Amino acid sequence: MADAPIYIHAGAHRTGTSSFQMCLHTNRAVLDRAGWTTGYPGRDGIPSGNLALRLPSGHRVDAASAAEKAAECLNGYRDGRPFILSEENIPGRMYEFMQGKFYPFAEARCAALRAAWSGPIAHLMLVVRPYDQMFVSSFRKRAEDNAMPAFADVQAAYMNIDRGWPELVTLMHDILQPATMTVVPYAVRGTNVDLLTRLVPEVHELDLQEPDRIVNQSATDAALEALQVRYRSGETLARATWKAVIDAQSNDTKSRGFAAFTELERSELSARYASDLKQIEWMPGITSL
Repeated sequence: MADAPIYIHAGAHRTGTSSFQMCLHTNRAVLDRAGWTTGYPGRDGIPSGNLALRLPSGHRVDAASAAEKAAECLNGYRDGRPFILSEENIPGRMYEFMQGKFYPFAEARCAALRAAWSGPIAHLMLVVRPYDQMFVSSFRKRAEDNAMPAFADVQAAYMNIDRGWPELVTLMHDILQPATMTVVPYAVRGTNVDLLTRLVPEVHELDLQEPDRIVNQSATDAALEALQVRYRSGETLARATWKAVIDAQSNDTKSRGFAAFTELERSELSARYASDLKQIEWMPGITSL
């Protein structure tokens, strides 16, 4: 039996992906009854998330092996029904941003996914965010779990990053070959249900509900500073301890400049983002909101 059509929400990072996946969890029974299969990870505490999509993350890639590993993960979703997949790590990880590289393994990862699913990709959706916001947010997110350099030490890498959204959109479109690809600027993302009905217009008549709890809530500067003291001393924090630090500093919302670009840097990155969005608007085969 050939694979069914797949509808892919590919993130990107720091654009509310966890909230969208919680929306899929909230509506999973409604979608199941309507004939849809759903798959998403549980990395941010999504209760029913069990997707563990393995895609290559290095320069030396055995294409056949990479496709086989991805296919093994997707086997559990091959039930002959159309498949809604949400996974922000399809293009890669955020870590490489600090090295001045924008999803350097996206080509190999997309190729593995395309080879792993024989059915048509009916719709590919990517939510994009301004570079200054995304880089700051990704740095802060990583700082929740890892010892980090000072933000000033990686600012040059962010400012001189090797490529951006237009290149990523182009390669994802060319490799994954979706029937439709939509790029959604974060500013017009809307609700999670809005995003779901954009990805899969066929579900707009279903009684879809917004999730009733926030996931992946960001830590304050005070919490991040407290975490960094402990990580830099060599501590490894249990989840309960980590959460206690986050919660203890949640009311201290004063900015301490933990991660911030200068006004000039923000202006340069904003101008690049605006120019890149305009470039994407002119791309054939791409719908940009």
